[in-house]
Amino acid sequence: MTEYTLIRSDRKTLALELKPTGELVVRAPRRLPRSLIDRAVAEREDWIEAKRAALAARPPEPDGARIEAWRAEAKRLLPDRVAYWSRVMELYPRAVKITAARTRWGSCSAGGNINLSCRLMGKPPAAVDYVIVHELAHLRHMDHSAAFYRLVARYLPDYKERIKLLKG
Repeated sequence: MTEYTLIRSDRKTLALELKPTGELVVRAPRRLPRSLIDRAVAEREDWIEAKRAALAARPPEPDGARIEAWRAEAKRLLPDRVAYWSRVMELYPRAVKITAARTRWGSCSAGGNINLSCRLMGKPPAAVDYVIVHELAHLRHMDHSAAFYRLVARYLPDYKERIKLLKG
């Protein structure tokens, strides 16, 4: 049986979360019997092991010096790339912010602000351009609908290949 940390709350459903460290956290309703929680974890052993294997295959987390170097590079390069694609797509964000986000390459707020992770500096330029075009497309479509992906594909017909570059 896989060991886990149990967090009980007023939630209605059971949720399993694998932390980057490989630790399993189970969130459960207060009154759900421990036997049912154990059974749910046992039934998901294959998923847990597959996720742990994927975590083990990831490159190590960059140190603080690397993040700061990427942040400086991103502040120097990314605004120009956003400006270029903004002109091409005729979509202009209100502001562009560089973050050190770990779980998102970029985001676009409803107010038209774009955030880009400095971690993009560790990816090929084709992948960086994909993220920028993706976020600019959200200025027109705040979803991931077919229309959104048609807009992305208009400017980057090979966008699916570029997505793969982000995963490596």
